[in-house]
Amino acid sequence: MSNKIRKSGSLLALAAVMGGSAGAQAAVEIYNQNGTAFSADGYFNAFYVNRDDKVDDVRNSDVKMGFLPNTIGFNFSKKVGDLTLGGRSSFWSTINDSLQSPTDTSIDVRQLYATVDGAFGQVLIGKDFGLYARSNIFLDELLMGFGSPGAATGVSFGNIRTGYPYPNPSAQITYRSPDLGGLNIAAGIFEPANTTGVGSEQSLPRFEAEVTYSVDVEGLALTGWLNGRHQSSENATTEIDSKGVGYGLKAAVAGFSLTASGFKSEGDVPVLISDSVLASEDDADGYLLQGSYSLGANRFVVSYGETDSEQGDFDTENTSFAVFHDVNSNFKLVAEYNLFEQKTKSSDVTVVDTDTLAVGAIVTF
Repeated sequence: MSNKIRKSGSLLALAAVMGGSAGAQAAVEIYNQNGTAFSADGYFNAFYVNRDDKVDDVRNSDVKMGFLPNTIGFNFSKKVGDLTLGGRSSFWSTINDSLQSPTDTSIDVRQLYATVDGAFGQVLIGKDFGLYARSNIFLDELLMGFGSPGAATGVSFGNIRTGYPYPNPSAQITYRSPDLGGLNIAAGIFEPANTTGVGSEQSLPRFEAEVTYSVDVEGLALTGWLNGRHQSSENATTEIDSKGVGYGLKAAVAGFSLTASGFKSEGDVPVLISDSVLASEDDADGYLLQGSYSLGANRFVVSYGETDSEQGDFDTENTSFAVFHDVNSNFKLVAEYNLFEQKTKSSDVTVVDTDTLAVGAIVTF
């Protein structure tokens, strides 16, 4: 399978290729003959979680998945003349609903797309993660950790809404350039969100783009990125322009790594974009600072992030300390301590204040 297809396909593979903390996603090759290849990859994890909720004055113990759900993916490629046709389908499943749905579970498809590769680059058609905030999250040092409390279902949010928004898996047609000496350019059209309600129109698609540049300067590995999004939704009385820009820089040398990223947006709640009515084009911004050190099979991480949202009426801050230990290339142990706080901006009332200890294991293939 071409490296380019796998880079655009698997979240974990992309993070590994771009220098992220996820580690290599070693897909199992099932078939490879006469220019046609088929492979499968998997990601499985579980954490013991002990959380002290200071607002409600309760402490709970749980067994949950981490920030990344348990996933199995299937990849194919076929060489046809000067083109390579490829595709990926991945299924993401939670283990957090084991008592609510004892013999069932929530499964979603975040990637279901085909790719066409050639000398011109790559065109992707189907459903995949977005480009806005893509590298912000994929290069998060805690991608394979637990992170901040999230949805009511118990899903953890990592640093979503404490440093970056989520790059929603969306229907899209996206072009990626060939590698231009470390420079990579991606741009696409996406299904737009209805943010103005009944009787609305979105006369143009959502536009997203990302530029990344990687270079090695005498052992100092640098990766920088800039991404953005724009869309518009309107009805007879209201027009909401939603736009955002994300950015970041990662530097790594001799086992040390420093990452700084951020975003600024208008006309959306900085968690994810969806069909939800917005009252205004109020803005939001956030940043994430991280440092890590790798020593042998161990990686130590410290992380701090904030988001300030007028639209969502919240301020958040998130501090994490984590240790990742590689038992081998397919088996990882994780220990993380997370402190998260959220306030309502309009009232300055603390609505969430939690300290969380998460200890888990991850198996990949």
